Amino acid sequence: MPRPILEQPEERLIIALDMPERGKALGLANALAPRISTFKVGPVLFLGAGPGVIRELNDLGAGVFLDLKFHDIPSTVEKSIEHVVRYGVKMFTVHSLGGLDMMRAVVERVNGLTLDAPERRPLVLAVTVLTSHDDDALSSLGIRASTGDEVLRLAGIAEKAGVDGLVASGLEAEVLRREFGDRFTLVVPGIRPGGKAHDQKRVATPAEAVDKGADYLVIGRVVTEAPEPEKAVDGIIAELTSL
Repeated sequence: MPRPILEQPEERLIIALDMPERGKALGLANALAPRISTFKVGPVLFLGAGPGVIRELNDLGAGVFLDLKFHDIPSTVEKSIEHVVRYGVKMFTVHSLGGLDMMRAVVERVNGLTLDAPERRPLVLAVTVLTSHDDDALSSLGIRASTGDEVLRLAGIAEKAGVDGLVASGLEAEVLRREFGDRFTLVVPGIRPGGKAHDQKRVATPAEAVDKGADYLVIGRVVTEAPEPEKAVDGIIAELTSL
């Protein structure tokens, strides 16, 4: 699918509902829904509240980014994707380390399931290197490449598989745009507008990430743990508006 055209800053924001309580997640989503059009459902909320929370978020008029990072043998992931498409999510993740065959099987299955209803087709996003990893973390896993080089290598495999987008840190967004142009939708986690890095190691501010080519920004604790989440979102929107 083509790279999205995002005209308003708030369209870029994805708020990560990384909490197990359904009521707390939906309450926050209700409060932010006038400003935010996409919410992330990761393993914490998905396992805590069940897949029904996706329908409830959709009922708010919000899109869902299902971030479960599928990584298994191709047939297992392909069967899992049938449920993902049925949930009606806006985008979802597989892990690029699952390999070319796995990612290609996912893309082909998604295309087949939405052939008669292309408007229901979710974006297939390949996770490259987690933002909690740096060069030392990769080295401990036996990967001798730098994080930047490894992201590019995995992006090349994802391109061959036909995925729609990549998940990478803001530090790699610029080189990915230079290497692949508008081929991919770029979703960037590890966004820290002047806040603490927490357990992330490769972070960027909202303005830095967008300036380097990010399409969507995944933002979690900076908003969800803020005393006034609405004001935290407004501050990020103001930062992006000034670009």
